[in-house]
Amino acid sequence: MSLSWRDRADRSFDERCDLCEEARLTEWFYEDEDCWIAECEICSVPMVVWRNHDNRPTSQVKDLLHERLAAVVAEHFDFEHYVDDNMRNIPDHYHAHARPRGGFFGHGLRRKT
Repeated sequence: MSLSWRDRADRSFDERCDLCEEARLTEWFYEDEDCWIAECEICSVPMVVWRNHDNRPTSQVKDLLHERLAAVVAEHFDFEHYVDDNMRNIPDHYHAHARPRGGFFGHGLRRKT
């Protein structure tokens, strides 16, 4: 049995952090040992969350997270996106949003059928 990311020595966890809690409040599109991707409950766009309570991943980690986010957008949605990793509401835990080009919110974005 593999360890939860919360129990790994190479990862940090903060029980007070909303993103560490991983509450399934919206649709989840993807998860693995490095990240999870779900619809942001505030802006309704796909959001990737690093499974490490840290706001400064290496460039290699960021590239990996952004690639997984792009794959979710390509599989589930019908819009071009840009990556917004300005962590406005939770600045101490790395996460990034896939926002529609020319926009910010995702309310009413077309999904692939």
